[in-house]
Amino acid sequence: MAIPTFSYPASRTLRLFVVAGLSASMLALAGCANQSASGSVYNYGQAQQEQIVRYGTVVSVRPVVIQSSQSSGVGAVGGAALGGVAGSAIGGGRGQILTTIGGALLGGLAGNAVENQANKTQGLEVTVRLDNGETRVIAQASDIQLSAGQRVQVISGGGPTRVVPM
Repeated sequence: MAIPTFSYPASRTLRLFVVAGLSASMLALAGCANQSASGSVYNYGQAQQEQIVRYGTVVSVRPVVIQSSQSSGVGAVGGAALGGVAGSAIGGGRGQILTTIGGALLGGLAGNAVENQANKTQGLEVTVRLDNGETRVIAQASDIQLSAGQRVQVISGGGPTRVVPM
C-alpha cells in the first residue's frame, strides 16, 4: 500500500490545521474539568441543600497540596499530538517516522507532566476543636484566611465539609 505524499506547502498547511484543531479541542476539554476544594465554592447539586453547622476553634493550620485524583488525559494526548507534528517536520523517510514517534512519546510525557502540575492546588489542613469537645481535621483550598485561635463554623452534610470564619 502506497503512503500518500504531500507537497511541502500542503503538508505544512495540513499540520497547522491539525495543531489548531487539537489546541481548540484541548481548550474545550480543559474547561470541562472544574473541580474546586474551596470552602467558598458550591457545585450546582449542593445549592439549596440543608447543611449542618457546628461551632469550634481552630487549633492549628498547616499548608498542604491538594492533588486532583483524576487526570483527564488532555495533557498527554495534546502533548503527543503536538510532539508528533513537531517531530514529523524533522528528517525524511524512515528518519521522519522515527522523529514523529519520538516526538509523540516525548510530547505525551511532557503534556502529562504539565497537566499533573496544573491539577495541584495550594491548600490548608485545618484542625478544629468543636464546642462539644470533638476534634476534626478538614483539608480545603487556601482561599480563606484561617489561623489558630480563630472561631469558625464547620459546615457539613450533602457534600464536602467546609471551615469558614464566623
